[in-house]
Amino acid sequence: MGVIRYLSLEWLDALTAEVAANDALQQLAAHHTIGVTQAVTDGPEGTVVYHLQVGDGTASFGAGDAFPEDVRIEQTWATAVGVATGELNAQEAFIKGRILLTGSQQKLMEAQPVFGALDAVFTSVRERTEYR
Repeated sequence: MGVIRYLSLEWLDALTAEVAANDALQQLAAHHTIGVTQAVTDGPEGTVVYHLQVGDGTASFGAGDAFPEDVRIEQTWATAVGVATGELNAQEAFIKGRILLTGSQQKLMEAQPVFGALDAVFTSVRERTEYR
């Protein structure tokens, strides 16, 4: 597989396929329900919106808003790249207001096992992603 650009359609497709094939995420979807929309502004292609939808035994990832949306996360391209590459701590970026989170923080906390499994998917895709 070649190198893919962060937040490109190829990147979204790679994550969509990895989420669909990830047994841990699919199993967690039997016990957790959450819809998370991520909006990244000021990127090379403008604003990119994608989502993670988990519930009823299915976990899916794709372009556009989550429906239903429980949590929305908004950040600039610079912040997203910093967090994705590890140059910026996500918690610190949130505290400093660089990441805007709206919606149900309780649902977000309850779904922590989902995000732990999702991190493995992002790590796999990150290895072949370029951030420019």
